[in-house]
Amino acid sequence: MSKRSLTVLVTGAAGRVGRAAAQELKARGHRVRAFDCMHSPGVEDCIVGNLTDAEAVAKAMAGIECVIHLAATPDEDDFMSKLLPNNVIGLYHVMEAARQAGVKRLILASTGQVVWGHEGPWPITPEMFPSPRNWYASTKLLAEAAGQAYAYRYGMSVLAVRLGWCPRTLGHVESIARSESAQDVYFSPGDAGRFFACAAESEKEIRFAVLFATSIPARKARYDLEPARRLIGYEPRETWPQGTEVVTGGRAHEGGPKV
Repeated sequence: MSKRSLTVLVTGAAGRVGRAAAQELKARGHRVRAFDCMHSPGVEDCIVGNLTDAEAVAKAMAGIECVIHLAATPDEDDFMSKLLPNNVIGLYHVMEAARQAGVKRLILASTGQVVWGHEGPWPITPEMFPSPRNWYASTKLLAEAAGQAYAYRYGMSVLAVRLGWCPRTLGHVESIARSESAQDVYFSPGDAGRFFACAAESEKEIRFAVLFATSIPARKARYDLEPARRLIGYEPRETWPQGTEVVTGGRAHEGGPKV
């Protein structure tokens, strides 16, 4: 990959992390195309479509060099009506369209929920055995495995990113405020944007890697961020509750750690 201007497709660009990624990429001079089931604010090249529509996904992939695949049902939900079409069939359509379009780098959103069963030692590293506790996390493990298969079979550069908790609602912010462990895996919108820009821009020869992505832990490092530093140059800048004003309407949350 190169730090020249890239043409990047962001699926799920209307979501919290997707908006942050698209904004940071544009600020760095990259060309961004958005794909979501609704209009993506702040992106001129915007395609409204559904992941289950293979033709729409293929259209969105034309001319793309790097894909940041964030679109999915984002938490545990009904498997047959939500997780299967969005997180499994949609994943297949995105990966096949990327392969056929000759995409060089594919960045897949996984989740820290794939290791929710761990109770230490800390920090959890990508090499530790996964411990999902629901169907949602299981679909994300499928994404990681499929990414590895495509990387080695088709020569794509694939990063599977186990995301920390980037709150989408005021209720999420309140939940994080009540939990020290959640504050340790908090992922601010600003850091999320920087992480995905670093992942797209990294010039290292990466065939396949699993990375954790959070902001600076409030108290204890739960996830190992060293691979992200080494492979893509990601350095988190914020810690809980920095960045929550994006969710709370401009008012910083007061439930952060005392320092």
